[in-house]
Order: sequence, then C-alpha cells, then structure tokens
Amino acid sequence: MSVLGFDNNKYLREQTTEILKRVEKFDHKLYLEFGGKLFFDYHAARVLPGYDPNVKIRLLHQLRDEAEIILCIHAGDIEKRKIRADFGITYEMDVLKLIDNLRAWGLDVAGVIITRYKDQPAAALFKNRLELRNIRTYVHRPTPGYPTDINAIISEDGFGANEYIETTKPLVIITGPGPGSGKLATCLSQMYHDNRRGIKSGYAKFETFPIWNLPLKHPVNVAYEAATADIRDLNVIDPFHLEVYGETAVNYNRDVEIFPVLKRILERVSGEQVYQSPTDMGVNRAGFGIINDDVVREAAKQEIIRRYFWYRSEYAKGFCDKEALSKMDLLMEDFKLVPEDRRVVIPAREITAKTHNSNGCSVLHGAAIELKTKELVTGKSSQLMHAVSSLILNAIKVVTGIPDNIHLLSPNIIDSIRSLKRKELNEKHASLNLEETLIALSISATTNPTAQLAMTGLKELRGCELHSTHILPSSDQSALQKLGIHVTCDPNFPSDELYLV
Repeated sequence: MSVLGFDNNKYLREQTTEILKRVEKFDHKLYLEFGGKLFFDYHAARVLPGYDPNVKIRLLHQLRDEAEIILCIHAGDIEKRKIRADFGITYEMDVLKLIDNLRAWGLDVAGVIITRYKDQPAAALFKNRLELRNIRTYVHRPTPGYPTDINAIISEDGFGANEYIETTKPLVIITGPGPGSGKLATCLSQMYHDNRRGIKSGYAKFETFPIWNLPLKHPVNVAYEAATADIRDLNVIDPFHLEVYGETAVNYNRDVEIFPVLKRILERVSGEQVYQSPTDMGVNRAGFGIINDDVVREAAKQEIIRRYFWYRSEYAKGFCDKEALSKMDLLMEDFKLVPEDRRVVIPAREITAKTHNSNGCSVLHGAAIELKTKELVTGKSSQLMHAVSSLILNAIKVVTGIPDNIHLLSPNIIDSIRSLKRKELNEKHASLNLEETLIALSISATTNPTAQLAMTGLKELRGCELHSTHILPSSDQSALQKLGIHVTCDPNFPSDELYLV
C-alpha cells in the first residue's frame, strides 16, 4: 500500500469551514472564483498522495443548498478550438461535460457566460447550442480599459454594460475550463451590479496551488510552476503580505502583479477596504492537510519529471515553444533530477533496444509500467497490437497471477479484428490499439474464465506509472487516462507518417 502524505478529510473540513466564514463576512453573498480543475484534479492527487481528485466537488456537494454555479468560457478559446490536454476535448465540450457532471452531483448551474465576446462565429454557434438546450447563456464583451483603467471599468460603459446574472444563493461559484476564461472579471462585474442594487457582496478565490504556507522552492510549489511552464506562471513571495503582516507567503506572479489594481477595484465596487494582500484573497487550507512532508516532496519531484516529458512531447508535436523546455530544464536542475529518475523510463527503453537488436526493425516500440508492488512490467509493439496493449495484458497477468505463457486473447479473435480493420474499415494499420484490445478481452471474458480473471486486474493499475518510448496515439492516451494510469512518453513519433489518431 502506498504511503499517504495528505489527509483529505482534514482538508475538506478546514476548507469548508473557511469558505463559510467568508460567506458570513460578506453579508451572505460571496462570489468564489474557482481556479484549477473542479473535477478530476489529478495534478493535485499526484503531488499530494492521499488527495481526492474530486474533493472540490465533494465540498460543493456538501454546500449544495447554499451554492450555485456560473461557468465562464473565453470566446477566443471557442474560436481557436482550444483543447483541454488532460481529456483531449475542446473547451466548449468541457463546459458541456461540466454541466452534466454538476447536475449529477445535484448542483445548480445559474448560467454560462461567454467572455470577451466579439461576435465570433464559433462562439455565436455555441451560444445558440446552449440556449436550444435551455441553458441560460450570457455574453460579456471586452471591458474597456480592463484591468488597469479603473474609471473606465467602474462605469456604465464598463462593468455596467455587462449582462447581470440573477442568483439566489449566498455562495456563487465562478469557474470555467482553463486559465484566462474571465472568472475574475465576472466576479467583479457581478459585485458592481450587486452594489448598485444595494447588495454588499464579496469576492474570494478558491486556491490549491501554489500553497501559500509552504516554502517558495518546496517541490510541491515548484511542480505547480512546472505544470504552468507554457503560460509562464512563476511562484513569488507575496510582498504585500510580508509588509503588512511580517509573514512570508507564496503566491504566483499574476496575482501579485495585478493586486494593486484589483485592490482598488474591489474598494471602489464595495465601498470599503477588503484585502491587504493577494494571499488574503485566497481560501487555501491545502498546506494544513499535509501529514508527511517527505512523501509529498518525493511525489512532487516525480511530477516535475512527468511534466518534463510532457513538454518535450508537446514541443515535438508543435504545441509549445522552446521557452517552456528551457524552463523545465532549469526546474530539473534545481532538484538535480534526470529523466531516468522515473523508474519506468529505463526498462521501456531497454525493451525497445532489445527488440531493435534482435530483428533489426526500427519501427517497433516499448513501454513499461510500475505496479503498486513496485514490480516493473514491460511490453512491446508487434504486428498484432500496440506496445501499450501488450503491456497492459502483461501487467494484468502479473497482478492476477496468470502465467505468462497463457494467451488472454485467442489468435482467431485478433485476426478477425485485424481483418475487419484492413478490409472493411480500410485502415492502414491493423494492429490493435488499447481500447480495441480491452473490448476484445471483455468479450472473451464471457466464455473464458482466465480472461474474466484478467479483467479484475484492471482496477489494480489505477495510479500506476507508465512510460512509452514513443508518442502515443490519442486512442491509446485516452484509454490509459480512463484507466487512471500516469503516462509519460519519449518525444519520438512511432513512424514518419504525419497523421496520428
């Protein structure tokens, strides 16, 4: 059993209590900006072993009688069809997914706001799509002078021109897919309209990273920098907090840079002084949930290595720039980390090298997984299946005690699927990807007791570490994510072909 470094229940209690204190402070009307991921926060779960990736939604479920939710999405992200990397779906699809998930948890969605709307065709179509499904949808056009020209912002032509979203509950969660979705501006706009209606509402920010009461260079905080290397976020000491309270607190550069302006806007909107520092604005009890600092330090270092591989693969695909790579090199050097400190890297590369040496073929690839028992299992690609397909079959044999020489899939089944792909679906590559392999295994399990036993081993792979010697096709990447496996890849393409699916 893995050692826990984080007490999830303690964190849930403390974070809930702190939020309710803020609601009371602001006359029972608080706009709470939710940064990061509302569901499936696997980054937090990886760097804080014991953290429930759905703890935020559990918290909101507890507060469902007092809370409702507004979702924000930047019109430019819709137009660019920006992709959420962890799920491989566009931001507008993520909004639909969020609404479905929130409804499943019994949470009210007050509406969706399309921010910085300039009549972009894709954004207009998305608005129409939401309204046809009876989802209240609003648009906020770019606010003149935002965020620096306070007189222009706090005016009839600034926030006054924005549509106001009627809410009925004391806690209003403002969230959205990814950074830059307009969450802060929406909170401030709502407060402006509330003030004109005689409602003294307030603002706070639900935060997880960086953790303000950990050292600046603590691996957990540095792992956050690694996760945002592509958007240039930096952790810094909060100078306002240090000056006012004489206490060192960590925040990130964008909040610190904008705080003097934000403080003045909040004071103008609310008519009173609210916060003395950006750290004051945050509701963040994550640091108090850490129960084993050594465990979370090591977990965070491993996350830095994962991000190192991720950015290199993204660069190879043309999705990030060299500056992000340089940032990751510096973070790795700070902790004297090398890629091979990830245990699954060397076995994956070794199985690939052996394959090349044995048959001289340069298109075969390898992968390795570290099981919860710390045992390392490898797999390699073939004409029959992808490397991760054979790897997962090998891994579930090990965890269920099935001998290696036992075939989980009949050659006839494999041949039948490959024939279908080649002859009927006109696919160039007929080897089975991971999803096809698992579907074939599940069908075999209806008549084959060994395959049925193997299927029970899949749940034992959740949370395991896997490395591939090549960039995975989206189909394999998606299947591994659904299994809950942490994946890294060497920045090599599986072939010279340009189109990967």
